[in-house]
Amino acid sequence: MNPNTPLPSVKPKVADSEKITINLGFVDLGHIDLLVAEGFYSNRTDFIRTAIRNQLGTHSDAVKQVVARKMLVMGLQHLSADDLRAVQAANQTLQIRALGLVTIAHDVSPELALATIASLEILGALQASPAVKAALASRLG
Repeated sequence: MNPNTPLPSVKPKVADSEKITINLGFVDLGHIDLLVAEGFYSNRTDFIRTAIRNQLGTHSDAVKQVVARKMLVMGLQHLSADDLRAVQAANQTLQIRALGLVTIAHDVSPELALATIASLEILGALQASPAVKAALASRLG
């Protein structure tokens, strides 16, 4: 490789899930293990994901109504430094309301985030640099 050839930029991969920890009673865990052993599910995670999807399906109408009422953005919302500079240039601020994942690019400074993000209501997860998360902590609702 030619030493003068610029390296291609690498975009960080956004995780498509977030790990959670739950505490289960021994009997419930035993029931799950029994269903896995009998082939109903491939593993504990399969059982838990299926149970969660079923519960979300049961409550889907209520979720849709709340999303509409609260005007939440569903899915993935990414904020780049260019996006936030455009907001700043327009002398505006953002009130971010999301259900899913909000990512703030790593080139966004805490100062730019504070100048452009008035509030955050995130039902899901926020991915940002530790400095930006700390700066916005008081604006998370």
